[in-house]
Amino acid sequence: MFRINEKFYITTPIYYVNERPHIGNAYTTCVADVLARWQKIQNKKVFFLTGTDEHGQKIAAAAAAASKSEKQFVDEKAKAFQDIWRRLNINYDNFLRTTDQNHIHAVEKMLQKLYERNFIYKGEYEGWYCVSCEQYKTKEDLVNGQCQEHNTKAVLMKEESYFFKLSQFTKILEKKISSDKLEIYPKERKNEVLGFIRKGLKDISISRKNVKWGIPLPFDKNYTTYVWVDAFLNYLTGLGWNGKDDNYPEMWPPEIQLMAKDILRVHATIWPGILLAFGFPLPKKIFVHGYFTINGQKISKSLGNVIWPEELIQKFGVDGTRYLLMSSLSYGQDGDISWKRLVEKYNADLANGLGNLVSRVTKLNEGFKINKFDSIASAAKIIKDIKVKKKTKDLGLLYREIKLYEEIKLKEVLEEIWKKVAWANKYIEDKKLWELVKTDPKGAKKALTELLSLISQIAEAIAPFLPETSEKIKEILKTGKSEPLFPRV
Repeated sequence: MFRINEKFYITTPIYYVNERPHIGNAYTTCVADVLARWQKIQNKKVFFLTGTDEHGQKIAAAAAAASKSEKQFVDEKAKAFQDIWRRLNINYDNFLRTTDQNHIHAVEKMLQKLYERNFIYKGEYEGWYCVSCEQYKTKEDLVNGQCQEHNTKAVLMKEESYFFKLSQFTKILEKKISSDKLEIYPKERKNEVLGFIRKGLKDISISRKNVKWGIPLPFDKNYTTYVWVDAFLNYLTGLGWNGKDDNYPEMWPPEIQLMAKDILRVHATIWPGILLAFGFPLPKKIFVHGYFTINGQKISKSLGNVIWPEELIQKFGVDGTRYLLMSSLSYGQDGDISWKRLVEKYNADLANGLGNLVSRVTKLNEGFKINKFDSIASAAKIIKDIKVKKKTKDLGLLYREIKLYEEIKLKEVLEEIWKKVAWANKYIEDKKLWELVKTDPKGAKKALTELLSLISQIAEAIAPFLPETSEKIKEILKTGKSEPLFPRV
């Protein structure tokens, strides 16, 4: 479990631009946004980095297929990612593109230093290569000669190459990961990485001879940099690091690096190996989330079952989409979704749940005009299980779920909040509050005061997840004028 520091640096992977942003990209980026917003509420100095990975063989092939130059192609694709993050209300601090000149110069400088320090040497490589992964594969990785991740046949490649001496970091990486100096969660992912490392890490090729769309090696212009090495360094260059000196940026290292399980192995071996060679601290924590499946099937364009983020926004709105994404995957696990399930959950939790609660209480309060919404003591009477911590007192009672935030159990945080929403709706029904306002105005006023206080706390608690809705509820509580928060779909 990570401990909150005065600073908080969080990263997503930089997304490969051969395709448009998909639901998995949206999920990872929303997780980062929620955690960054929550840490800002804790008054931490926060830096949230995302971006696009724009070099490599796949990009060159995709650009050629689209009859565009590589630069034109990646410019359009990067804009598509920026546009969808803007629409999802993603509040990042920097969007790094690997075609940015400052990134390219920093990569060249770092590689030159690693070469001069004898961490890079020239040799010959032969192995099975998956073009879709842009990774070499071991025999164990392949099934009938195919990459299990992409179901495409691996290609046997043999070429002269420059190698990074990853093998010499086998023992230190095993020690750092096993002792949680570099934390990997969930635990099964940590164990998976340790099993791989204990077989012995091999030196890895960091160059490509016949791939022109990439960063040339500074010490041999006949080669371009392996796309993964180029991409890893974004986590430093995205903070403004220029590669000129051996000092790392003020915000370094990341508290959390988010990713899906398909890119864990390279992030847990090659990436920390490069940092160790350069003498930089390792990231504190890698968190690996699961995949989305649709009706039990892997999401695939060929199957025609892809759900795109813009489709979700069109149907459910921005905060509706954010809620559905964040409530779909349990801690580190895959999650199955479908349009039918998404509609049902939206209507149950948002339209009939939170939206209905705010609307009913606001309408019932019209005759009383109660406006003491900051009465924590009043709310505490009806939710006695909540223990208010000193540090979170001003953040709302529902921030007792701080431990769930620390463990990146965001679905579980939402479940805790929605228990209160469900409780409040049931409270209204049990009390028959619509009748109580006529038969027992004093009792009704007391109940409404408690409910309004609870809604105020719910508004605070949902702020990292549903920032627009949080502000709307606060405005409704202030003015007493309600509006439909989540129209039924």
